[in-house]
Amino acid sequence: MYSRKDNGPFNIYAETETIIEFYSLDPMQVVWHGNYIKYFELGRRSLLEKIGYSYNEMKDSGFSFPVVEITVKYIKPLKFKDKIRIKAILIEYENCLRIKYEIYNDETGTAVTRGLSTQMAYDIKTDESCFVCPEVLIKKVQYLINEQESE
Repeated sequence: MYSRKDNGPFNIYAETETIIEFYSLDPMQVVWHGNYIKYFELGRRSLLEKIGYSYNEMKDSGFSFPVVEITVKYIKPLKFKDKIRIKAILIEYENCLRIKYEIYNDETGTAVTRGLSTQMAYDIKTDESCFVCPEVLIKKVQYLINEQESE
């Protein structure tokens, strides 16, 4: 069981699973390093859906959130048919969207990769970057926080 600290300051996270496919491997028969970003994306999409701000809802609200920074820490290689669990944890949501990632080999429970992404809000209509997140996102996150506190 994870502690609240493990789940970030807001205890808002999502997990998803996938299996490593053959086309994700490099010539050394391990997952090519660039594919880990795709796995982060699976986790991020699950997290945004849990918040209620999926990519379609984001677009409908007039914003996009391009990645402005990403870091990856490779711990152990993944191989063909490994089943993995991807955990995406909300770290910040008011000035930017910052998400922490943890990827585990689901069969062994071993951590294989960790990462962090930062995304800035971008107003589609004005074609400008925003230095605070849109109110629609902030309200959705705060609703989840309040819902957890009332449990």
